[in-house]
Amino acid sequence: MRVLFIAFALALPAAPASAVDAGALWDSLRQGGRVALIRHAEAPGGAGDPAGFRLDDCATQRNLSERGRRAAAELGARIRTQRVPVARVLTSQWCRCRETARLMDLGEPVEAPTFNNAFAQRTPREDLERGARDLIAGWRGPGTLIVVTHGANILELTAIHPAQAAIVV
Repeated sequence: MRVLFIAFALALPAAPASAVDAGALWDSLRQGGRVALIRHAEAPGGAGDPAGFRLDDCATQRNLSERGRRAAAELGARIRTQRVPVARVLTSQWCRCRETARLMDLGEPVEAPTFNNAFAQRTPREDLERGARDLIAGWRGPGTLIVVTHGANILELTAIHPAQAAIVV
């Protein structure tokens, strides 16, 4: 089975126009049975987290900036305005992903460790990627599955390096 992944940035008004027709992508998401991979919103500080970070302590991690919080809320509003039927929201256990998912306000986010940061986990990257691919391949809806994760994970899954708060379908 060949899967086509298309990226488009929706949260940031200054983002360049995509070569793909955004209207067609919204139509696709409205049909349901799709998976929308969303990179967490802006979290300053470069890649990764400080040494010694802990998943159970947000103060030890990179977190969303105010701009990131606004972008997450705007992205959620845009998804609602486009009448995308969101069936489920999954998120990495990292605080910046959980906060992005919560601020999007599309449903109660459920933590899914298979979407945790592939470069910072003790679990082998291949196991995380296999779990993510299996979950994505098995999604049939109804509705759209929203997954908030990390840029590195989306890159591993799709060969697309998305901007922060961007969607890959």
